Amino acid sequence: MREWLARGAQGDMDWMAQTQDRRADPRVLWSEVRSIIVLGVNYGPQGDALATLDDRSAGNISVYARHRDYHDVIKGKLKMLASWLIAQAGEGDVKVFVDTAPVMEKPLAQAAGLGWQGRHTNLVSRDFGSWLFLATIFTTLDFQEDAPDLDRCGSCRACLDACPTKAFPAPYQLDARRCVSYLTIEHKGHIAPEFRAPMGNRIYGCDDCLAACPWNKFAQQAREAKLMARADLEAPKLSELIALDDAGFRSLFAGGPVKRIGHARFLRNVLIAIGNGSDASLLPLVVERLEHESPLVRAMAVWAAAQLCDAAAWSALTQRFAAKEPDLDVRAEWARGRGDANP
Repeated sequence: MREWLARGAQGDMDWMAQTQDRRADPRVLWSEVRSIIVLGVNYGPQGDALATLDDRSAGNISVYARHRDYHDVIKGKLKMLASWLIAQAGEGDVKVFVDTAPVMEKPLAQAAGLGWQGRHTNLVSRDFGSWLFLATIFTTLDFQEDAPDLDRCGSCRACLDACPTKAFPAPYQLDARRCVSYLTIEHKGHIAPEFRAPMGNRIYGCDDCLAACPWNKFAQQAREAKLMARADLEAPKLSELIALDDAGFRSLFAGGPVKRIGHARFLRNVLIAIGNGSDASLLPLVVERLEHESPLVRAMAVWAAAQLCDAAAWSALTQRFAAKEPDLDVRAEWARGRGDANP
């Protein structure tokens, strides 16, 4: 549900510039809209959302992606509610959106009184903390406005200080190019060396700034069954994830949001997580990925191998693979060698 409010990365985030006029004024998106109903759906986790970060044998998946795709779950309920509204009014029209159109959900949610946009740029609720999916119903019906909520962050810096890649240049500003959620999900290219170690074992998204918010003391566990975490996605083993082929990847993540990044980007993220661990027993699985068809995968397989190898093993791998590598970026990883390897 994150919206990149500061500086988006070129290429991956071009849609922001292309839709700026529609995001700035909902009437540009739909000229007949007279009221916007904003709804929040709780997806609060059971227990510590960041517990898996301490287990370097497992991959950490953002809380929102450990279950069914929220778009599918919420949109059906929205349509039912919207139909009921029109039936009760006896007239009018509606359009429903679940993070699928250029709608500024968070400012609208604050204006509707659901919460306020916190220093981490996400919505914060007094009742649910940071764990809310947002959705909107645009309608031609007239409704009385609710009172907007007030910013209650004060001078707190918990969310800003929790960010592993220092993606907040200032409160209420997010540099998407440094955000782990952006890097692991939206970014289609290679991940810069400076971000790899701070990513730890985060393979899809990041919850650090959300989980750090003190308002989460009021958070509640999600009650919608389809938004409860799947047991196999709470702490999936990196040894099993790196072994997935494309069919296995699609099967494991069927019906969920992780599938949309594709197998190659997923393996890129998993390899970084493996490189940040210390399990040399995974080196053979990493070596297998040195011949993957995607340069994204091969490059991070080189980096992961550099973290796990001793000097002799690295020399042997270099002689075996480096000279025949056709991609310039992957060759640059070989040239970088073990210079930034973990001690």
